[in-house]
Amino acid sequence: MTENPEQQTDSSTRAHAPLRTVAGRYALLEELGRGGMGVVWRGEDTVIGRHVAVKELRLPDGAEDAGVFSERILREVRTGGRLNDPAVVTVFDVVADGDATFIVMELVEAPTLSDLVDRRGPLPAHEVARIGEQVLSALEAAHRAGIVHRDVKPGNIMVAPNGRVKLTDFGIAQAVDDPRITTSGMLVGSPAFMAPERVAGQEALAASDLWSLGATLYFAAEGALPFQRSTTAATLHAIMHEMPPLARAHGPLASAIMGMLTTAPEARIPAGQARGLLTAAAQPGVAQPGPQTPPGGDVGATAVHHGGAPTQATPSGAGRAPVSRIRRRLLTVGGAVAAVALLVGGFFAGKPFWGPATDDAMAETLTYGRGGDIANYEFDGSSYYCVNTPLAAGRALASSNWVDCEDEAHDAQLYDVSAAVPESSDSDAAAATYPGEQRLRTFAEAQCAATFHTNRVRDDARPNLRFLALVPTEAEWDRRPSDDYASPVRSVLCFLVPAEGGRLEGSATRGVV
Repeated sequence: MTENPEQQTDSSTRAHAPLRTVAGRYALLEELGRGGMGVVWRGEDTVIGRHVAVKELRLPDGAEDAGVFSERILREVRTGGRLNDPAVVTVFDVVADGDATFIVMELVEAPTLSDLVDRRGPLPAHEVARIGEQVLSALEAAHRAGIVHRDVKPGNIMVAPNGRVKLTDFGIAQAVDDPRITTSGMLVGSPAFMAPERVAGQEALAASDLWSLGATLYFAAEGALPFQRSTTAATLHAIMHEMPPLARAHGPLASAIMGMLTTAPEARIPAGQARGLLTAAAQPGVAQPGPQTPPGGDVGATAVHHGGAPTQATPSGAGRAPVSRIRRRLLTVGGAVAAVALLVGGFFAGKPFWGPATDDAMAETLTYGRGGDIANYEFDGSSYYCVNTPLAAGRALASSNWVDCEDEAHDAQLYDVSAAVPESSDSDAAAATYPGEQRLRTFAEAQCAATFHTNRVRDDARPNLRFLALVPTEAEWDRRPSDDYASPVRSVLCFLVPAEGGRLEGSATRGVV
């Protein structure tokens, strides 16, 4: 099956005799489904005796040029023939018979992801992540071949009972190195899963497929379409200007989904980082902490977003971490507030979720604590998140340096603090061994980069800012807090600093800080 069926034929009605034979070779046995691009049949290749899926393609309503349509058909065959990945449906043949064109391909007898969610509701996080891993593998194979799928959606993902996944329908895929082929009056792709840059009329990119995958995994995890509205126009507006809240997905799965749903393609999480997060989330035993509040903000303000203020589709309290849990995490690192923020960190067996971050807005990463770049790091426990001294090697950060962001000019603003160990229990955190400075730097830089490109940082302020990560030294990692009942706090800190010198005025983040 290679297309999302709009109608299903009951298996009891299957015909034993061929309804007709195509090109003298492919016997059509029964109709499996119908979609916008034609009819899908169960067929039999009478030459080698195997069952196949046969897609009978028809000229779409509104198409003016049969030649363009035929070229799309040939492109699908070329696309399928160039890809070699277990999660890609194999194309065997293409034949013309009368006025119709038929594509013969691997028969996958499995429900679509759309069918699965309709039947079961939201899927468990590890199951969603495993589906995402396989689809991402197929997309990476396509992108390496210079091919953009352009229609990643739940109806084009087949999920077998053993968990094997197949991505179908490269029929509207566009080879990056081919001339663009368009059909007058046609909107190629499914609006509810169409990336913002495509809505804006730009070319489809590899990053566009990642955005569609993020919307697809949101649907699988939450059981609802993230941007679907009552009209196509409203749906497209939501894609451009709104961010759906996550109520069920947490931890690395939430980070992967929201990273892929970043509106600006250049700031969207790359495939390698998404794969790392999905791999972490695919382990059933891995804790999936709920969304938690960043310093001075709220959960809604941490959604990855590059448009206006996000529109909340759930009650304001949905998905928030218990207040007592948040307060319990307000411990001190040499007095520093260590509130846990959006992207749950953790090395889980000493492995970071993602590779090294590369971002032009990133300033030099520094260490804090005994033996570090900022050896004397203090915080007075107040609600201030801005500092009136430059963050640089050899400088000290005393409690008196923390100031109200709105009251006076400052040199840096704390915008994210994230735990570098799993949040499963205090005992686990206490037992965590120092992962090494390079691993901490890798994690911190990716963490700070991801949050820097969310709507935690004001869009109008971001162009004039850089971000700087602080990571603990080994001595700071192992140092126990003064409270004997508290576990060591192993956190990375993210600061906003001026991009071209000078000082900052006011808060550069959303929410009260």
